[in-house]
Amino acid sequence: MKALVLSGGSGTRLRPFSYSMPKQLIPIANKPVLEHVLENVRSLGVTEVGIVVGDRAAQISAVIGDGERLGLRITYIRQEEPLGLAHCVSLAREFLGDDDFVMYLGDNMLPDGVEAEAREFTEKRPAAQIVVHKVADPRAFGVAELGQDGRVERLVEKPEHPRSDLALVGVYFFTPAIHEAVAAIGPSARGELEITDAVQWLVTRGDRVTASTYDGYWKDTGRADDVLDCNRKLLDGLKHSVRGQVDEASVLIGPVVVEEGARVVGSHIVGPAIIGAGTLVEHSHIGPDTSIGRDCVLRRTHLSFSMALDGATVTEVRGLHGSLIGRMAIIGPADGRTPHHRLVVGDHTTIEVAA
Repeated sequence: MKALVLSGGSGTRLRPFSYSMPKQLIPIANKPVLEHVLENVRSLGVTEVGIVVGDRAAQISAVIGDGERLGLRITYIRQEEPLGLAHCVSLAREFLGDDDFVMYLGDNMLPDGVEAEAREFTEKRPAAQIVVHKVADPRAFGVAELGQDGRVERLVEKPEHPRSDLALVGVYFFTPAIHEAVAAIGPSARGELEITDAVQWLVTRGDRVTASTYDGYWKDTGRADDVLDCNRKLLDGLKHSVRGQVDEASVLIGPVVVEEGARVVGSHIVGPAIIGAGTLVEHSHIGPDTSIGRDCVLRRTHLSFSMALDGATVTEVRGLHGSLIGRMAIIGPADGRTPHHRLVVGDHTTIEVAA
């Protein structure tokens, strides 16, 4: 089995962060989402991975490389325009050959892995197997309608009146039959080749298409709130580790990771929390469910349930909670000559100031 990981797309819901970095490189527990995805793929015993990339290809390849560090062999496949998931399959036709493959959206987090689903596909080998998850409001998702035997009868994209609560997770298992389906369909109303249309084509032809229900944690990291929630989830399993410097005036409570080269001075840190390599935390209080990236500076600051990405500086700001602070961002007090707040805010930014 091979893997096809989709890492194109503009990430409009994650602006302003996605203006300067691919959404698949947003760090969750200080590791890019895409790296979490690739580790899940490797856990299936898959080593040949094609990554579909768009105009951020150079940034992705700079972080992921050729895959050797992750125990993978990676082939990058360029998609000039975002023309749909099925279009990605057609672009990868030469790479995929006649092998079965798993297709995995590069911004989906499934920390419990999909090993059980992969075994089910290997053992029963339907033409296609989708992975679904029960959701409270299916109207925002592609929805699968199943027959009594568990076979897929119909796929509906964002139905106004859903007949099922089974949303499609961004993981699919395919035999080479999918290539015939992709070649047979045309663009949808939005001008894209939809993978749901290709799978539906197989269903209509009478091929066996099945669904496996994923009961673990699933999050599409397309919005800032989702990123923070996913970060909290992954930090739940953190193991205490101190490789940096923590002075005697500091207190660490619960699982805290202080990476190599990081310094904690006169500070109080309540885990689970990660302090990235080269970061300075000085006279600050870091609350639980917080990830601080590499080479950050936090001074006289209170921060909890938040993420500060690499190179961020936060000084003399108390009560930050549920915050996502971008790379090289600087947050600090005014110069003392004015009682007012001063903000320099980019497009699609959300700021909430306590009254």
